[in-house]
Amino acid sequence: MMISGIRLKVTHSSAELLEKVKSQSGICECDYRIIKKAIDARRGDVCYVYTVEAVKKGESFKTSPRLQIPRAQFEQCPVIAGAGPCGLMCAYILAKAGARPIILERGKSADRRVRDIENFFINGILNESSNVQFGEGGAGTFSDGKLTTRINDPLCREVLEIFNECGAPDEILYLAKPHLGTDRLIKIVSRLRTRITEMGGEVHFEEKLCGIDIKSNRIRAAVSLNGEYKTDTVVLAVGHSARDTFVYLENSKIPMQSKAFSVGVRIEHKRALIDSAQYGKYSEILPAADYNLSYHTEKGRGVYTFCMCPGGQVVAAASQKGGVVTNGMSLYARDGQNSNSALLVGVTEKDFGGGVLDGMYFQRALEEKAFELGGRNYRAPCQQLVDFTARRMSVSIGGITPTYRPGVTPCDLHKLLPEFITDAMHEAIPVFGRRLKGFDTDALLTAPETRSSSPVRILRDSSMQSSISGLYPAGEGAGYAGGIMSAAVDGIKCALAVINNHSK
Repeated sequence: MMISGIRLKVTHSSAELLEKVKSQSGICECDYRIIKKAIDARRGDVCYVYTVEAVKKGESFKTSPRLQIPRAQFEQCPVIAGAGPCGLMCAYILAKAGARPIILERGKSADRRVRDIENFFINGILNESSNVQFGEGGAGTFSDGKLTTRINDPLCREVLEIFNECGAPDEILYLAKPHLGTDRLIKIVSRLRTRITEMGGEVHFEEKLCGIDIKSNRIRAAVSLNGEYKTDTVVLAVGHSARDTFVYLENSKIPMQSKAFSVGVRIEHKRALIDSAQYGKYSEILPAADYNLSYHTEKGRGVYTFCMCPGGQVVAAASQKGGVVTNGMSLYARDGQNSNSALLVGVTEKDFGGGVLDGMYFQRALEEKAFELGGRNYRAPCQQLVDFTARRMSVSIGGITPTYRPGVTPCDLHKLLPEFITDAMHEAIPVFGRRLKGFDTDALLTAPETRSSSPVRILRDSSMQSSISGLYPAGEGAGYAGGIMSAAVDGIKCALAVINNHSK
């Protein structure tokens, strides 16, 4: 029996939950398991809300059906470009089907990638192939590790089950807002890679897809600097920052189009302020609080918060020399002093031009300008929120200790961001302050956040193929996902499409 809407105090015990289950199920001697657990802070009186399955003691719980993966005959191994959530999940499903997939990942394995990222954070030495954007696990590994998504797809459960099998805690299967954190994701993606190789797949690190051999509109081979891989299947799971790949695809006349994306800053508050605003008197006993705010300006431009990192840090996410990019990251514990979020403004072709790659060049120009303003040493331009709203330059950091490394440089962000972005932020911030107490007071803005999503879409048809037979654009970089979960789901769908098309 499924029971939903069980509301209990934040301080409730497991015995109180059991009594509620007995009362609402009518089963005196019962066992239960949690299907969903959420915090409800909307009514002012914060509480936990449960959905549970109850059975008579000794009976079995219902089992959720798992994805059935058919075996398929592959004369040549599929090649997957990219080892982010999309590429790894695609390879995992293909490996289970007996396809012996080959992943080409320009970056390094997760453990070696961590060392390069730390070197950048401490010394400002950027490895353009091994950084927050590139390497095993993709950009999502160095984020909050959120496993939430707006897509309503049954494959989301499959993704959670796979992560769980690779070491993620059981709670991700029932928490309303599960997350893993960078520290756990590093280990989980490594275990997922091991499973792929145990089933006959290969993962080649520090090997970038450089070209695709096409003849008579069909894939003949994937090309890297290390050689050529004869194949009839290439999956493009390259991520949203593979700018050199986008240029190659455009020059090769692969059908693409520009797409809207968002640009803005990272806004950083003290975690205690956000926790108190969300949970009041329970803020010290509940997990670090998150928030999600959105607003449409009078001119119709969207402003919203994104990738909120409770108890996290703002990170240096550049992948090209001479550019500054910010992102957010949390560890599993979410116990950092600050909480941060992207504060983004929608950008369209009207803002950056109609060329296929004009959005990408718009991003890059902002990043290069930020590099100059920051001091040409990968320090990020920053500004106190009170100074931003007063339209004056910051000369100090203020009461928020910045978490961005290698460091920040106080400045006036109006000199960095286009006027249409700053005007939209000025209109939205007071509204957000009314919705979340303290949001518009003591805060620090660090800029720019430019990589919220891909600036292009690599076109595909209902079979998930490009107009080139055997070429499968997938995931966030191809413009079909936004975040770990949706990218992983798209990777699974892509793998199933590959299997289906080969079976035909």
